[in-house]
Amino acid sequence: MIKRKTIQSSLVFDMVNKLQNHATADEIYNEIVKDYPTISRGTVYRNLQRLCEMGEIRKTEIPGGADRFDHLCYDHYHARCEKCGRVFDVDM
Repeated sequence: MIKRKTIQSSLVFDMVNKLQNHATADEIYNEIVKDYPTISRGTVYRNLQRLCEMGEIRKTEIPGGADRFDHLCYDHYHARCEKCGRVFDVDM
C-alpha cells in the first residue's frame, strides 16, 4: 500500500529536520503547535511512527528516557549527557 504524504506528516518531517537535536515527540509537538495550534499531540505521534516505518526519520530508544527522533537515517552512534540529558551523534 502506498502511503500518501499529508500536510501533517510534512510538518512533522520538516520539524525533525529543522531541530536536528534528537528531539522527543513532546519537543517536536511543542514546536509545531506554536505555528499550528489545532494540530493534536496524537497526530504528531502517529506521523512520527509512520515516518519511522517509511525510513524517512529514525527513532532512537533511550534507556530510562523518552525516545528521540533523528533526521539522520544511516547507522551511527549516540551518547547522552548524564547532566543535561542531551543526545549527541558520535563519529566513530
